Amino acid sequence: MTTPILPNPVFTLWTYGLYLGLSILLTIWVARTLHKNGRIFLVDAFLGNEKLADSVNHLLVVGFYLINIGYVTLALTEKVKPGSVSQVIELLSTKVGLVLLVLGGMHFFNLYVFSRMRRRGLIHRMPPPVKPQGSVAPPIPA
Repeated sequence: MTTPILPNPVFTLWTYGLYLGLSILLTIWVARTLHKNGRIFLVDAFLGNEKLADSVNHLLVVGFYLINIGYVTLALTEKVKPGSVSQVIELLSTKVGLVLLVLGGMHFFNLYVFSRMRRRGLIHRMPPPVKPQGSVAPPIPA
């Protein structure tokens, strides 16, 4: 029979600190990457209007930070406090993994929305449809 590992407040504080640090660093890295590489896509989606694209890009980054840092802080609490280094690592991997899934989900949602916007913008740039050259007579009832 093994003795249960009791929660250790030092491990709990280290877990919280590492979780917050890793999650916020990952959020900043992803936001900067999306901001930098998403500009070209947004300029195209907004039909070359660079000021509008830059403004929307900045607003997206602010919203990205608010949602992700809000999620990170809400997910900070844990019912089972770690009592060993291995429990700290397991808890961190679970929590940081969830943060990565949220970041990835938000990224794919943004791609979906902006690809639809881009498609709509491309439709407006297309030439008008060709006028019909003739018509097909309706079938004569027998």
